[in-house]
Order: sequence, then structure tokens, then C-alpha cells
Amino acid sequence: MTTVSRRDLSLKISWTAILALAYFTYLLVGAAIFQILEREAESNNRHHFQLEKLHFLTNYTCLDGPALEKFVQVILHAWEKGVNPSGNSTNPSNWDYSSSFFFAGTVVTTIGYGNLSPSTVCGQVFCVFYALFGIPLNLAFLKQLGKCLIIHLGRLEKGMVSQTVEVLTVILFVLSGSLLFLIIPPLLFSYVEGWTFGEGFYFAFITLSTIGFGDYVIGTDPHKEYISLYRSLAGVWIILALAWLALVLNMGARIMEYLVVFTHPGFKRQQEDEDVSSTKLEDISKI
Repeated sequence: MTTVSRRDLSLKISWTAILALAYFTYLLVGAAIFQILEREAESNNRHHFQLEKLHFLTNYTCLDGPALEKFVQVILHAWEKGVNPSGNSTNPSNWDYSSSFFFAGTVVTTIGYGNLSPSTVCGQVFCVFYALFGIPLNLAFLKQLGKCLIIHLGRLEKGMVSQTVEVLTVILFVLSGSLLFLIIPPLLFSYVEGWTFGEGFYFAFITLSTIGFGDYVIGTDPHKEYISLYRSLAGVWIILALAWLALVLNMGARIMEYLVVFTHPGFKRQQEDEDVSSTKLEDISKI
């Protein structure tokens, strides 16, 4: 390896490390700020709902239509504020640090489950600016992470003795990533949340595709006791799995392009002509 290539490699590694540090620092700081802005409001909303619930049980022993309608409105209001109507005031907070970190991750990755959102004006304003800077940072981080994976795969390919071994390596990368990001996590979610494997896999796919319906969300069952880092670890899983998935999709696009060129040789010539034309137009515009 030449001195120049070593220098370029060290610069790439340094930039990746700096970007990773900035990215996770951004998430950690954002989680702390969301927790500060939202946790007290959540506690007040939860206390208010418990008082309304007690009032309802005390005064409406004989249920009528208006009373039921009023209590339904109270339940809907509590749900909109992120308070789970079931259970009691000892339910786990949606804005502890682990949950706040998970929420920050869903903001920058644009998943947005919809089951939780800032209820205070300060939290909503902060969320806007946090997403404004966090989404580009997330894209830059995932892109750089994908580049690092491509570089490592490229080194493996250069050391291969045959094209067959190269193909097997790519297949092994896809299968191992599928096991690590799409098979094992749904199994863990199924065990912890009491879901079927199908529901766990459905949650994983809806999450990693950034659709984020919000019908299945981890760590929200008031009848379960979760470890403190449960949702934080899920947030890290989302970030790494998105980088792996982006690389797989990129590899799939390249494979499709190779197949098109292989079956239609004229397509490559047409593409080269278009590239030459676009280069000429750029040169003319610079004159």
C-alpha cells in the first residue's frame, strides 16, 4: 500500500469516527433535552387522568350516555398526550432517558411511529429544529457507514481467487445481516413483548422501511417491566440495520444494472453517450 493510499484511508477512518461521534452525541443530547422538556408535562397529564378516572368511578355508579361520552373524551385526551389509559400512575414513563433516546432516533430516521409526540410548546419547537439538523446528519452518517462497509467488501473481493468465492461472500454478507437484523431482533421482541414471531417481524420490517405505522411499538405495555436500556438498544439496532439495509439495496440496484447491461449491451452504450453529453454540457456552462 502506497503512502498516499494510507493517508487517504486514515482520513476516511478519521472522518467516519468524527461523524459517528457527532451522530451519537447528537442523539444523546437530544434525548436529554426531550426528557427535560416533556417528562414533567407527562407526569401532570398522567396525574390528571388518574384523578378523572377516580372521579368517574366515584360519581358514576350508574352509567349513562353523557357520562360515558365524557369519560371517552378524557381517555382520548390522555392517549393524545402519550398517557396509556390502562394501568395506573406507576406505569413506566414515556420520557425517561432510554425512551427519549428511542424517540430521538425515530425523529432523525423519519420513522415517526405516531404513538408518542411532544406535548409542550417548547418540546414541539425543539423537535422541529432537532429534526431539521438531525435528518441530514442521519443521512450523512448512514451514507458514510455504507461506504465503510463497501470498502471492506471491496478489500475482500480483491483478495478473492475466483468470482464464485466473491459471489459467495456477498451472499454470506446478506444472510448474516438478515440473521442479525431481521431474524434475531423479532425473536427477542416476540419474547419480551409477548408477540408472535410474525408480529415481531412485521414490526421490524415496518420500522426499517421507515413506514412506522405505530400499531406495534416496543416498550409500551404497562403490565411489563422492561430493562432500562431496552429501548435505547432498540434505537441502536434501528440505526445499524438501516445502514445495512441501505447497502443491501445499493448492491441490489448494482446487480440489476449489471443484469440489464448483460442482457441488453446497447443500454451501456446509450448510458455512456448520455454521460458524455452531460459532461459536454457542464463544460459549456463553465465557459
